[in-house]
Amino acid sequence: MEARKIETPEPLLSINNIEVVYDEVILVLRGVSLDVPQGQNVTLLGPNGAGKSTTLKAISGLLKTEDGEVSRGEISFMGERIDKKNAEEIVRSGIFQVMEGRRIIEDMTCIENLKLGAYTRNQKNINNEIERVFEYFPRLKERTGLAGYLSGGEQQMLAIGRALMANPKMILLDEPSMGLSPLLVKEVFGIIEKINKEQGITMLLVEQNANFALKHADYGYIMESGKVVLDGSREELLNNQDVKDFYLGGNDHNKSFKNLKSYKRRKRWL
Repeated sequence: MEARKIETPEPLLSINNIEVVYDEVILVLRGVSLDVPQGQNVTLLGPNGAGKSTTLKAISGLLKTEDGEVSRGEISFMGERIDKKNAEEIVRSGIFQVMEGRRIIEDMTCIENLKLGAYTRNQKNINNEIERVFEYFPRLKERTGLAGYLSGGEQQMLAIGRALMANPKMILLDEPSMGLSPLLVKEVFGIIEKINKEQGITMLLVEQNANFALKHADYGYIMESGKVVLDGSREELLNNQDVKDFYLGGNDHNKSFKNLKSYKRRKRWL
């Protein structure tokens, strides 16, 4: 009797053994490989300096603005290689990055910011698209002043709404919980999950709040020191003792964290 094959979604994005170098000498990513399946919500976790944001910039083409480049390996989106393309070409192909710190235009209104997100697409029915964004973020419809006067949570909502205006196939989100209260973090993650499920937009999310990120993700990767050290489904990572100890706040503080982590990484991850 033949074993039953388990069908998994085809990768929309594939990163194959990439290295990233800044200023031609500083090696930041070392052989990173990961897949993001069509329609799924994938999270990328790890400590500061692990290379998470650099991975997103490698995908979106923004490395070039910081004297960085993919020096080895390749990145493919919908079967087409994109690591040699510029950022505008990548946006037009269907990838939009929501940057860390929101990066909205503070001296423009909400509607003007939203229209800016649609600059690469046909402007027909643009007002209908704005109304669709307001359905997810009704609070933004009430804000008629300049975006710089919005709260941190409202600015994050505006940044995600601006990404939706590009009609993307995939959204890259860099630290969406940064600077937000726990209540707002819960609200923002809930909306991200709703957009993913209702519109089928694939999400790749970089986050330090591992609890929220994993609970809303289908799959996760953990990075340390410029490489992926662990990956698995939401259930696998939430039940993994290393992940509980080092990322979900479940470690025994009576033990030496440094020695325990060094041993477990050497034993299990490296």
